[in-house]
Amino acid sequence: MRIWPLKKQAQLVERVREYDPQVNESLITKAYDYSEQAHSEQTRASGDPYFMHPLEVAEILTEMHLDSDTIVTGLLHDTVEDTLSTLEEIEETFGKQIARLVDGVTKLSRIELPTESVREAENFRKFLLAMSNDIRVLLVKLADRLHNMRTLHHITSPEKRRRIALETMEIYAPLAERIGMRKMKDELEDIAFRELQSEAYESINQRLTYLKKKGGNISKSIAAKIKRVLKKNGIKSTVFGREKTPYSIWMKMERNHLGFEQLSDVIAFRVIVDEVADCYKALGIIHQSWSMVPGTFDDYISTTKQNGYQSIHTAVIGPDNYRIEIQIRTETMHEIAEKGVAAHWSYKQGSSEKDGIQYKWLQELLEILELATTPEEFLEHTKMEMFQDQVFCFTPKGDLLPLPRGSTIVDFAYAVHTAVGDTCVGGKVNGRHVPLRHQLENGDQVEILRSKAQHPSPRWEGFVITGKARSAIKRYIRRQAQAEYIKLGKTILEKASRRENMEFSEKAVKQALAKLHLDKVEDVYEDVGKGILAARQAMEVIFPGMSFRRAAKKGGPARKWAEQPSDPDAAISIKGLTPGMALHLADCCHPLPGDRIVGVVEKGKGVIAHTIDCETLEHLIGDEENWIDLSWQSKSEKPGFWAGRISLVVVNEAGVLANIATVVAKHDANISNLKIVSRDPEFFTMLVDIEVRDVKHLTVIITALRTLNVVSAATRVRGTE
Repeated sequence: MRIWPLKKQAQLVERVREYDPQVNESLITKAYDYSEQAHSEQTRASGDPYFMHPLEVAEILTEMHLDSDTIVTGLLHDTVEDTLSTLEEIEETFGKQIARLVDGVTKLSRIELPTESVREAENFRKFLLAMSNDIRVLLVKLADRLHNMRTLHHITSPEKRRRIALETMEIYAPLAERIGMRKMKDELEDIAFRELQSEAYESINQRLTYLKKKGGNISKSIAAKIKRVLKKNGIKSTVFGREKTPYSIWMKMERNHLGFEQLSDVIAFRVIVDEVADCYKALGIIHQSWSMVPGTFDDYISTTKQNGYQSIHTAVIGPDNYRIEIQIRTETMHEIAEKGVAAHWSYKQGSSEKDGIQYKWLQELLEILELATTPEEFLEHTKMEMFQDQVFCFTPKGDLLPLPRGSTIVDFAYAVHTAVGDTCVGGKVNGRHVPLRHQLENGDQVEILRSKAQHPSPRWEGFVITGKARSAIKRYIRRQAQAEYIKLGKTILEKASRRENMEFSEKAVKQALAKLHLDKVEDVYEDVGKGILAARQAMEVIFPGMSFRRAAKKGGPARKWAEQPSDPDAAISIKGLTPGMALHLADCCHPLPGDRIVGVVEKGKGVIAHTIDCETLEHLIGDEENWIDLSWQSKSEKPGFWAGRISLVVVNEAGVLANIATVVAKHDANISNLKIVSRDPEFFTMLVDIEVRDVKHLTVIITALRTLNVVSAATRVRGTE
C-alpha cells in the first residue's frame, strides 16, 4: 500500500535531474518503491513512518549533487539491517554495485559481540574498509547520521541520546571534516554539543541572539565596507559574514581560556575573489587598511589541508573598531570548503575515482587497522588520529606533513614510515638537535636521526599522541615481550629438566599440549615465562609418571640461597631480556650487573629480579619453586647501561652540583635523574640516578664522590626511599 504520494517520488527524481541530466530514473523509482514497501510496517521514535528516514537521507544526498547509484543506496541503506530484505535480494534486484554500497553502510547490529565498545569498534572497522573501496559509502553514512541527529530529540532515553551524540562527536564529525564537508561537520557538532552540554549550548545561543539584536545590521555594514575598500583597489569580490556555531565558540573559549565577553570575533567574514593571485592582493589591502591581530594569520593555499581545504585566514581590528576574522578564497575554494569531496565529485560511467584510498588520512587509518590487535585498540587510536587540531611540518626535502597538534619527533618519524619510527634515535628541528619528546610547531623542518640498533621503547607511549605511532609501538612491544616470554619459559623448562636429570625435547612438549589445553609449543613456553603455568606443573605433564623433588616451603630461603655459591650452569641468563618486558628489575633493591640476583616468577608478569640480600625476599609468600637463580649477560658481550641509585649528603654551597657532575662524567657515566630529599642551612640530601655498566662501576663512582670536600656521605640506595 502506497503511503507517500507519487509527487514525492517525482520530486526526488527531478532534484537529481537538475544537476545530472543522465539520471537513472527507473533505478531510483524502483528503489523508492522497494524501500517504501520494505519499511511499510515500521515507525520511528517520532511516530512518523520509517520510510521518511531513507527518503530524507536520499534528499540530503541530492544536496551534495551525487549520482543515481548513491541516491539509490540512500533509499536502501536500512533495508538489510531493519527489514526482512537480504543482501542477496538487493544484489539480484539492483545489481552488485548497489549491493556492495548498501553492505558498506549497513551496521553490524545483528552480530553478537560481547560488549557495546567491541560492537562499535567492529562496526567502524568494516565501515572503514568499505569506504576505502568506495568513498560514497562514507557520504551515505554521513547523510544517515545527519538525519538521525536532526531527529535525536525524539529518542526518550537520555543515555541513548548521549551515546549517539558522543559517537557523532568522536567519529562522524571528524570524518566529515576529513573530507572537507564543513557545513555538515558544523551541524553534526552543534546538535551533539546541544545534547552533551545543554546548559553551555543554551547560554552561548542566548548570548548570540542578544548580540544580533544589539548589533542590528552590523554584519552587513562591515561586509559592505570591506568590499568597498577592495573595489577601490581594483579587486572584484563578494563579501559576507557567517556567524560561528555555538560549538566552535565553545571550543575557542576552552582552547584559549577565554570568557564569552572576551570573544569579539564571533562572526567570520568570507571574501570571495576571482583568482588565486587576487587572494594575496586582497590580503595585502586588508592588512594595509586595518591592523592585523598578531598570531592569527594562516595560509592554507600554499599549505593545503589534507581534506583539500584552501583559504587565507587572518584577523584584524576592522571597521568601527570591531575585531573580525576574515577568510579569503576563490569561488572554487569556497565550494570545496563548504561541500568538501562532494563539491568536485563527478561520477560518470566507468569512472575510476570512487575509491577512498586516494586520501592520505584514510591510508593512515588503514595502517592503524593493520597494526592494532583488538577492535577497541583500533577505535581508540582512530579517534586519537581524527579528533585533533593540526600542525604542518616539513621534511628535509620540503614535503609537507600534517600532524595533530602536540605531535613529537617520534610521531613525525612514524608519519614518514613505520620503519623510520621504529629506528628513530633523535631529531633535528630547524637544524637544532632536540630530544624525542620535543613537540613540533607549525612550519618546523624536521630531520629524523636513525640507528639500526634502535627499537621502540615502552617509554615512548608516554609522550606520542598519534594513533599510528601508538599502534606501531604497542605492536612492537607486544611482539618483543611475547618473544622474551617464550625464550624465558623455554630456558626455565630446560634448566628444570637438567636439574631432574630428564632429557628435554620439543617432541615431549608437543605430546603434552592436549593435557595443557594449549595449541602450540610456544604457548607452553610463553605461559611458563609469564608465570601463568608453573614450571613444576608443566614438567609433571610433560614427563608423566615421574616423581619430582618437592621444593621446601619458604622459610628464610634468601639466607639459604645466599649461603650457596651460584651455579653458572643452573642459573638462567637474562642476556637478551629487556627490563620492563619479561624481566623486571625490582625497585626495592635496584640490582646491577655484578650483584648476585635471584628471580621470583610472578603470575602474568614474568620474572622480578632481586639482589640476593634484598629484604623483600624474606617477606615474599609462596613456594621456593617460584624462585630461579639468575645471571647477567656474559662478560664478552658489549656492556649496556643500567640505572644505579645513590644517596648523597652534601655541603650547601655554590658549585656543589657542578663538582658532582664532573666526577660522574670523568668516570664515563651519566646522571639520568636527581631529586633533592631534604635541605637545611648547612647540608642537603639528594638521590641521584646514574647510568653505569655494573656494580663495580657504581662503586668506583661512589668512592670518587666521597673524596670530594663538599660530600659528607655517599651510599648506594637499595630501596625506593
